[in-house]
Parts: sequence; C-alpha cells; structure tokens
Amino acid sequence: MLLKAGFRMVRSKGSHRIYMKDGIRIVLPFHTGEMLHPKIVKQVLKGIDKSKNESVGGPGR
Repeated sequence: MLLKAGFRMVRSKGSHRIYMKDGIRIVLPFHTGEMLHPKIVKQVLKGIDKSKNESVGGPGR
C-alpha cells in the first residue's frame, strides 16, 4: 500500500521499517507471518491520505 502511494522505505531498525514521502514518516512493525493491528492500519491509511492531500495543495498549504 505504501509503495503504491509513493512512499519509499528509507531504513529498517530491528523489526521496524520506516517509510517516507514528502516529509511524512510512517513506522511499521514488521514480523513475518503476523497481521498488523487495526490501529496501525488506520494510521497508515491516514498517512497515505495526508500525503495525497499535501501533494495536490490540500489543507495545510
């Protein structure tokens, strides 16, 4: 989801992967074979939405 939205993985520290796009940072826990908690999924979707709004000159610009 993040890669399709234009985010790129900038680094990995332990079991966390850090993605960035236009100054928006999203940190995801990465554990093979485990599902993400619904709250984390909600944060990711919120970050993607925020990046889309900023790229078209939405709120905050």
